Amino acid sequence: MKATINNKMPKKNIRYFLKDKLSQSELDLIPTSFDVIGSILIFIDFPKQLKKKEKLIGQTILDNLPHIKTVLKKTKKYSGRYRTPKYKVISGIKTKETTHKENNVYVKLNVEKVYYSPRTSTERARIASLIKKNESVLVMFSGSAVFPLVISRNSSPSEVYGIEINPTAHKYAMENIKKFDNVKLFKGNVKKVMPKLNKKFDRILMPLPVGAEKYLSLALEYIKPKGTIHFYYFSHERDLDKAKEIIKTTCKKSYRINKIVKCGQFGPGIFRYCFDINLQS
Repeated sequence: MKATINNKMPKKNIRYFLKDKLSQSELDLIPTSFDVIGSILIFIDFPKQLKKKEKLIGQTILDNLPHIKTVLKKTKKYSGRYRTPKYKVISGIKTKETTHKENNVYVKLNVEKVYYSPRTSTERARIASLIKKNESVLVMFSGSAVFPLVISRNSSPSEVYGIEINPTAHKYAMENIKKFDNVKLFKGNVKKVMPKLNKKFDRILMPLPVGAEKYLSLALEYIKPKGTIHFYYFSHERDLDKAKEIIKTTCKKSYRINKIVKCGQFGPGIFRYCFDINLQS
């Protein structure tokens, strides 16, 4: 994603602070896109040409942005069973754990061990705004519980369930929900946990980074009549018909796609979409 994400962006950008320390050609290479999660600033694409200057760049950021305590650069893309990245500390406190505030909640996590994107905070707020009073909500693949927290704090559901297979993410999630009485979390594979819950929900969210289509039939099994499923899917903007065909083939009940929302970019022309699917009976 090309947009710079920083809730506390300075009026003067990073290149301004480095203008007397780097050549113009080096300044032109400084990434304008980065994430800020709590007190950690993360460069997603850090140029190899600036490797010898990375400590200088990191320290300059720390000197001029007092809310930043650690500067990281991504060294490996999202991968593995839990779809987590690898980061290297460039400057600052040698930690990858932080507490991030979004949508009126605080989320503690390790940015390298737990999948989390501050870039989808607007989407989480959107979902919270759709939830009606006393709804029963399930978040499949709930991570550090950011979706359940945002929903509980900003809506009026009767209960919010979350299921997460990553034990580290679940550990952080349990810590994050301590003051939230209507949030219930379960560790394990959704295919094994959902049958044990023995209940259906008014609304089911499927915010899996990749491969949510493999679990759509499971969500359909546990949604109430006239309930809503938020199905997330990565697609090229010209290839949305494939996702629609997956929904059509999987959903044996009468349904309507109320809305298709673009909520994150994965690559050139490839976006993360949310399909708001409303069951008709």
